[in-house]
Amino acid sequence: MPDKGWQRPFEDPIPLPGGRQLVTLKDAGNYITKILKTEHTTKEWQAAMEALILVASLGGPTVFARIGVMRALNRHLEREFNQSRKDPHWGKRKLKREE
Repeated sequence: MPDKGWQRPFEDPIPLPGGRQLVTLKDAGNYITKILKTEHTTKEWQAAMEALILVASLGGPTVFARIGVMRALNRHLEREFNQSRKDPHWGKRKLKREE
C-alpha cells in the first residue's frame, strides 16, 4: 500500500446520507467538489479539504482525513447529554481506612 496518493482507502468507509460510501481519499475529494458552493465554503468543509490534501500529498494516517469529513458531514447535529447513561460515583466504594 502506498504511503501517499489519492487512491489510498480509508480504514472504514464514510457513509453518506444517500446510502453511498466514500471509500478512498479521491472519492472524498470528488464528493467535496460536487457539493453546493455555499456548503463548500463553510469552515468545516475547508478543514476537511485541507486534511484530505495533507494526507494525500504528505502521507500520514487516513483517519485524520476521515475525521475531517465526518465532522463536516455532521456539523448540524447537536450532541445531547443523556443523563440516564451517567452512573453516579458516590456510594460504590469505601477507602480501606474508613472500614
